[in-house]
Order: sequence, then C-alpha cells, then structure tokens
Amino acid sequence: MRTYRQRIHYTEADKNMMWDRWREGDSLESIAQLFDRTHGSVARILRRTGGIRPPKRTRSRRALSLAEREEISRGVVAGQSLRSIAASLKRAPSTVSREINRNGGRQHYRANVADKAAWDRAHRPKTCKLLQHLRRTRRMRRSRHHTQKTANHGQISDAVSISERPAEAEDRAVPGHWEGDLLFGSKNSQIATLVERHTRYVLLARVKSKDTETVVNALIKQAHKLPRELYKSLTWDRGKEMADHKRFTLDTNIKVYFCDPQSPWQRGSNENTNGLLRQYFPKGMDLSNVHQNRLNAVARRLNERPRETLNFETPAERFNQCVASTG
Repeated sequence: MRTYRQRIHYTEADKNMMWDRWREGDSLESIAQLFDRTHGSVARILRRTGGIRPPKRTRSRRALSLAEREEISRGVVAGQSLRSIAASLKRAPSTVSREINRNGGRQHYRANVADKAAWDRAHRPKTCKLLQHLRRTRRMRRSRHHTQKTANHGQISDAVSISERPAEAEDRAVPGHWEGDLLFGSKNSQIATLVERHTRYVLLARVKSKDTETVVNALIKQAHKLPRELYKSLTWDRGKEMADHKRFTLDTNIKVYFCDPQSPWQRGSNENTNGLLRQYFPKGMDLSNVHQNRLNAVARRLNERPRETLNFETPAERFNQCVASTG
C-alpha cells in the first residue's frame, strides 16, 4: 500500500530560511532536504515572486485596526446605528457598512475573525508577470552565488587560476581576451560559445560531443580563423571538456585561465550571452541538428545589435575596428 507524507504548512520562519539559503546560492534540492520535501515544494514558494524575496508585509495606515473592529463589534451588539459607530471612530459610514457586510453582517460579525480575513485578503499570492515578457524565459532570479555544478565539478590538472589573468583582460582595456563555455541542449547535445571581452563579439561553433578532444579541436579550429593579436587568452569554467587545455595552448599559443569553483560570474560576458542565446536555442532543444550556418546567423544577429555599454555601437563594428588596426 502506497504511503503519503503528511502535508506540511511552512511557517514564516521556514520561508525566511528558504530565502536565506536561496540568496546564498543553495539549490532547490538542498533547501528541500531541510524539510524532507522535494524541490517542487520549495520552488512553489520561491516562484510566486519570481525568485525575488518579497518585502515584509505591513498593514496600511488607512486600513481598520483590530481595536477599531472591536469597537465596531461592541457597537453592533449594542444596537447602534452605522452612522453613530462611524462617528465614534471618525470613519466614513460607508467604511463601517462595507466592513460589516463583508464579514457576516450584524448577526455574525466578530472582530478577530474580520481582522484575520482582512489580512488574508490583502495578501497577493500572484505570480510574477514581469519575467514572462523578458527576453530570457527564466521564471526565477537566482543568486549570484548559485551554480548547478558541485564543488568537485571538473577537476582540471595544472589549471591556471583566473587570478593570474593579465590586468588588461580584467579591465577590458584591450581586445583579444575571450570567455567560453558550452551551451547544452537535449540528447546530450551542445554548442561552444565564445565572447570577446573588449568588444562583446560572439562566435558559435558546432560541437558533436562534449569530450575534451572534440571540444578542444573545435576551439583550435575557431582560434586559427582569427588574427593572433585578437586572441590572446581564453577564460573557461572548470568543466572537464577543457581537461586537454594544454594541447589547446600548445597548438594556438593562447593561454587558458579557469574560473574559481562555483563562480560563473567571473565570465559574466559569456554567461550573459548564453542567456541571450536561449531566445534562439531554448532549453530542451536538440542542438545536434543545428547547422553551422544557423549558428553563424544567430551570432551575426547578436553582433549587429547595438549595445549601450559600447556607446550604442555594435560588437561587429568594434571588432572590425580591431581587425583593421592589426593590419
């Protein structure tokens, strides 16, 4: 016989704990384990406000207080008219009339019951509508500390930390420093995404498999298409697809730097671009059948989009200026 767990009603303290852990970057699964529940139980709470912690609820100064409702209740029992009750409270008669009518009328009006009902009615358990109209379809905002990758994800031998990356790459002062990652689809499919930090120029490449040999071969092929002056370094996360990073550096003379564990914001340009790419390649899409011509067309659309951070020039314009300067 199948058994079901008893339904749980989360207290305000429970919800505060959820929001604290979510802000720290914990996954839905790890938060749910604290309550012996599945991640869907926690997601239901967080998704109501789009992953953004709601402000603490307070009563409106114009709303009736519990003391005023008790005064109304005593007036009703004493048989006073609505106008006399309203006058004693310095409220409009219509306010007292609506209060009594919506809470059972004269015969059933109770101050405590009416006060709780008013508090419940004031609550707005509506789902966040803003994220439905954004370019990205993500329904919940995540903490900058959040990652779906565990602490031991991608143990790379002889990995050079991002802290050793040149200062010119950090401040985007000169072109030639790139960020890269894999964008995953269904059926174990993926594409390689590359973004140049100075110009925000995007390159996309087909990758038949995520094993390190295939990925590195695809990245080497892309690197040989660019002038040496415009490809000086590559920053990647600690995924095992870059385990053969030494071969990439040996073949291209391009240094590879790795982000700190669970720190995806350290390659923020690439993370932002991957989010934009979901407009064209939504989650769950099989990417194995996407032709390179299609990838080139999507990259062209992103590269021809004016950017405020580039003074409303396009990445293509900035990148072509860099190419021209190399002679």
